Amino acid sequence: MKALSIAATGMIAQQRNVEVVSNNLANMNTTGFMRRRTEFQDLLYQNLRRVGSTSSENGEVVPTGVQLGLGVKLAGVYRIHAQGNLTATDNPFDLAIQGRGFFQIELPGGEIAYTRDGSFQLNAEGQIVTHDGYVVQPAVAIPEDAVDVTVNQSGEVLVKLQGQVDLQNAGQLQLALFANEAGLEAMGGNLFRETAGSGGALVGTPQADGFGAILQGFLETSNVNAVEEITNLISAQRAYEMNSKVIQAADQMMATLNNTR
Repeated sequence: MKALSIAATGMIAQQRNVEVVSNNLANMNTTGFMRRRTEFQDLLYQNLRRVGSTSSENGEVVPTGVQLGLGVKLAGVYRIHAQGNLTATDNPFDLAIQGRGFFQIELPGGEIAYTRDGSFQLNAEGQIVTHDGYVVQPAVAIPEDAVDVTVNQSGEVLVKLQGQVDLQNAGQLQLALFANEAGLEAMGGNLFRETAGSGGALVGTPQADGFGAILQGFLETSNVNAVEEITNLISAQRAYEMNSKVIQAADQMMATLNNTR
């Protein structure tokens, strides 16, 4: 009887499903977080009577055969790259991307990471950095005597200096696009790393063809829908319980066989 092992794979799969849902709910208030979705595949089948085999000497072909499934496995955890809501913060260094694209972040080892979290600050050199002090690329430095900073939708960083009327261009922010955004590797800290699955980064100016626009004074919230996640949690819990019932039923059937005299 394979029901025990088959139901066990179902319980393991639903356990992973609950873990993904719980991670989504835990990051409901994480800036730029993108919710995950579990995807499953059936396991190999046992052929008791192979499809397409002949059933007699005359060559009649078996139309369906007999295949028994052996359970389920977790195929992947897909990241949903849907636009989150935009929340006004009135902080001049909070930047949100409306549309496609990622900010480029230089890590201490020189590697470039990518993020949708635009809650930036200034370091001691006046450079725009993340919460952890990683410099946003291309690097932009704000002069010490700047009295106002404006970032337009095209990513131009304009500053107003003390005693001057005209705005000065302090730098140009750029965004990165990927052919397969779901192929990016999550590093934690709202950062992603380029992989062979994501393809190489295509860097360009905001509002150019295919690139989103930058909104100053806004942050992108997570795209987690609490009602939908609670519904998914209930569904996964019920599926887990049903698989446990299968194990109980298989155990009772085996006990009946053992007690037969």
